[in-house]
Amino acid sequence: MNTLTIVLIVVLVVLIAAIVALYFLGRRLEKKQAEGQAAIEATSATVPLLIIDKKVMKIKDSGLPEAVIEQIPKWRRGTKVQVVKAKIGGYQTMVNQKMNRMGGGPATTKVQSQIVTLVCDSKEVFDAIPLKKEVKATVGGGIHITAVKGVHGNTIEKSPEKKLSKFQQWKENLQKKAGAKPLQ
Repeated sequence: MNTLTIVLIVVLVVLIAAIVALYFLGRRLEKKQAEGQAAIEATSATVPLLIIDKKVMKIKDSGLPEAVIEQIPKWRRGTKVQVVKAKIGGYQTMVNQKMNRMGGGPATTKVQSQIVTLVCDSKEVFDAIPLKKEVKATVGGGIHITAVKGVHGNTIEKSPEKKLSKFQQWKENLQKKAGAKPLQ
């Protein structure tokens, strides 16, 4: 056998081994992700939030608790996440069984409010969150916002699409004049 054939066979064997290793690693990571998502969904609750600020920033600069940051692998701490600072709490209605038996309405009590840092699961949820407004959000796992609704149960409408640049407007006008379908 000549040297070129041996080198090609060794490279082929290494590539096949790498593909097999990546396949099994991917399956294991997929299972971990499914377990984590199930845990988040199991602990989710709908809470009223007053949104103070929202930003996209690095995990280490996000203001998350140290216990959360320590659980994240070091190579992922530099990645950017969608962070929302919100106030949880304020007035909360508690239904008291004695009040209902006596014919009274639900009792309103003052609950101490907290300012917390939360992480959005998806870009769509992050874009749907309005600033300086109260929303009802589904929070899972203590720090993940998985869904957002308006104060009265209405789904918050997405903001209108961004304006097109001059070039894109010019291109669309030319396509309309020519009778062509717009490219997407």
